[in-house]
Amino acid sequence: MSPRPLHPAVALIRQALALLLLPLRAPLLLVLFGVAIYLGLHWSLSDNHTALNGSFQHTLFWSIDCLHAVLVVFICTMPELLLQRVSALMAASRVVSLVVTLLIVTVGGLYLLHLNVLSNVLILASAVLLARLDLLRLRLMPQPLLMALGLSFVVLLGAAVGRAIGVPAA
Repeated sequence: MSPRPLHPAVALIRQALALLLLPLRAPLLLVLFGVAIYLGLHWSLSDNHTALNGSFQHTLFWSIDCLHAVLVVFICTMPELLLQRVSALMAASRVVSLVVTLLIVTVGGLYLLHLNVLSNVLILASAVLLARLDLLRLRLMPQPLLMALGLSFVVLLGAAVGRAIGVPAA
């Protein structure tokens, strides 16, 4: 005897409940959210931001910080696709391989060290990779783009909460 199919409304409620309980099943998602709150608070209280509070530059700095966070999330959630593209480019010749490696290491390293964001990038990348491992433990591995969008949403939401906590009341 085969089981009876569920009513579509019951199936929808079951999926919504599973999504709501996901942070309890994968607690490292809560850690990622906490790290994002900390980073949002850190960004809103840093010297560059408080001196420009309410100006166009403040919004620009906030946007750049969010772009950094989304870039880190995308790199950490789609490493296979990214490495496949870079490997294909580097396989063309040894000269291209050397130039690409030198360019990535030099520009990336100087950029991260100059902006004093290396520690923030490492903390966020670690939290994203741990959240991915937790989801893998539950055998929840959606397509890489969907995973990147979902984790980016969690990070940006946490950063917005942290920013709201750090902004003094007027």
